[in-house]
Amino acid sequence: MATQAVISGQGDQRRTLVVIFLRGAADGLALVPPLGDDHFHRARPRLAAVATKGVRLDDLFGLHARMRSLENAWREGELAIVHACGIEDDTRSHFEAQDLMEHGGVAAGGWLGRYLRSRPPAGAGALACVAVGKALPECLIGAPSVSVMQTFEDFSLGGGTPAFRAQLERLYAMERGDLGEAARDTFDALVRIEALRTSPRPPDNGAIYGRDEFSAGLARLAQLIKADVGLEAASIDLPGWDSHFAQQGQVDTLAGRLADGIAAFRRDLGLRMATTTVVVMTEFGRTVEENSAFGTDHGRGSTMLVLGGGVRGGRMHGEWHGLAPEKLERRGVLEGYGDLPVLNNYRNVLGAVLNRHGGTSANLAATFPEFSLNTLPLFD
Repeated sequence: MATQAVISGQGDQRRTLVVIFLRGAADGLALVPPLGDDHFHRARPRLAAVATKGVRLDDLFGLHARMRSLENAWREGELAIVHACGIEDDTRSHFEAQDLMEHGGVAAGGWLGRYLRSRPPAGAGALACVAVGKALPECLIGAPSVSVMQTFEDFSLGGGTPAFRAQLERLYAMERGDLGEAARDTFDALVRIEALRTSPRPPDNGAIYGRDEFSAGLARLAQLIKADVGLEAASIDLPGWDSHFAQQGQVDTLAGRLADGIAAFRRDLGLRMATTTVVVMTEFGRTVEENSAFGTDHGRGSTMLVLGGGVRGGRMHGEWHGLAPEKLERRGVLEGYGDLPVLNNYRNVLGAVLNRHGGTSANLAATFPEFSLNTLPLFD
């Protein structure tokens, strides 16, 4: 799991972007099933029967039954969905697809790191990027600065005493220029994190988070946002989506964890969701047909969710050509169905989101080099 933040002293003027990566290739056809398409039911006789118990979004699409906690966001116009979404490369390797997607193509550094580095100077300091977890996500490579933490306790001076910190502060107080400024930002961040750790606030508005690591990570993000530390962007992982066998139970658990975590986060933030955007993405989707092990194999197109302030929600976005066999991407098979094609490139979703968060044509070109953006109209 990974999270990134910016502390600038101007937290109340910031928008916050939260990117949720579903590692393992989440089945978009299970999360947002096209219940009104007869081909869906023919290709997945067992899995589609389960899907019919979900939430009807419109005449064609539904929402997984365990994602019912996001229905209000859809009805209230704060949740938009892009189907048939993914990368242009025809790879079904988790590692290669994740690498390409997080790097924004064949480019040095991560797309989110490049965006933060190329945007106008914003006075970002010690918490410009924070990876909540054990490792730095690839999307943040190249960011101006990065700290890695699983909990607030991890953001410390390695167990140093208050006297030790005071000595360091006096030492760096004599520094001028970038080093001195960075040191002061770091000490300020330590004070803010210490306050969150020692005097945690309960979630607001009756929000209840689950006990899993994903929900705990979202709860920490909400604390940072509400503390006005200037959290500008965040990335958090929810792994485990490689559903080759007995998909129903596996996806049920993860879909519930995903939706309930986001719903609690949304409730906790309340009015602050007006300046917050949540994006959900995955490296690729699953095959249209279910396999003999009651699961699905590596496919192509999947689903992206966009939730938050200014979103043109309560509707599907992007191209959708249906699941008739002739509309699918084939892999040399003579019979049966193929894969859901990638009709909507993931960069055109992320580009729209970054526009919402202050992106310009210049820094978006630096964020996604060698790709001509055609952003989707996801925001008012």
